[in-house]
Amino acid sequence: MSTVAQATPYPRLAVRALITAQLAIIGAFLAVLLLYLGRMTAAGVGPAEMLTGAYDPKDVIPFGDHAVNPFFWLYAVVAVLYLVGAVLGPLLAIVATVLAARERETLPRAARALLLAGAAGTLLVLVARLTPPLLDMHKWWMD
Repeated sequence: MSTVAQATPYPRLAVRALITAQLAIIGAFLAVLLLYLGRMTAAGVGPAEMLTGAYDPKDVIPFGDHAVNPFFWLYAVVAVLYLVGAVLGPLLAIVATVLAARERETLPRAARALLLAGAAGTLLVLVARLTPPLLDMHKWWMD
């Protein structure tokens, strides 16, 4: 019997993909929130006026919404991540928590902290979406 401890490798690729997905969902939500607040501040209107249709979210894309415009593709990626994040966020939080608990000894402390912070962040984003002011933001974004 050897005195060297045999460490089982943890699934590095899965952990990195999970952390990246969680951070992308949180980032997309924050981007939409900043666009909403920025558009509302720039126009000098309140949340009720933002829902009239006069302040379309696609109007914030520089140079218009054409397929050749790289800003349009950035807008599209943020839009998809924002919408998919409402469904995938809780699922990713559950998977991250289970993975952090199961691989407790083999995961580095930083990876475990990022997994749990991402799980908490995605759940916090989901709860924030359900508050009345951010429901208005969601309606504005879906316009």
